[in-house]
Amino acid sequence: MKKVNIFEAKARLSECIDAVQHGEQVVICRRNRPVAELRAITIARTTPRPLGGAKDLEIADAFFEPLPDDVVDTFYGDVSRRAPSRVAEDPPSPRKGSAAPSRVKKRRG
Repeated sequence: MKKVNIFEAKARLSECIDAVQHGEQVVICRRNRPVAELRAITIARTTPRPLGGAKDLEIADAFFEPLPDDVVDTFYGDVSRRAPSRVAEDPPSPRKGSAAPSRVKKRRG
């Protein structure tokens, strides 16, 4: 990594770009503090990327069939023994005489 001040980067911009083209990173500093970085741009792929890494790969039709229930239970557990979800329930209301503030606004009249 090469560090240069702004004045030097202006004066030697071509040299900095050449260094970047050769794989080096150039950090531009202002008062010896890094403020910018010159680095090479990766060239975008022009052809589509080939799918899969193996040649002549064949996938059996059984791969797309649903898994047996015992295998699914291994991943997710037995659904019939699972406790019901309480995500959508309201929180329990405070008991009478508790110090919790009331959420109902009283009318002033």
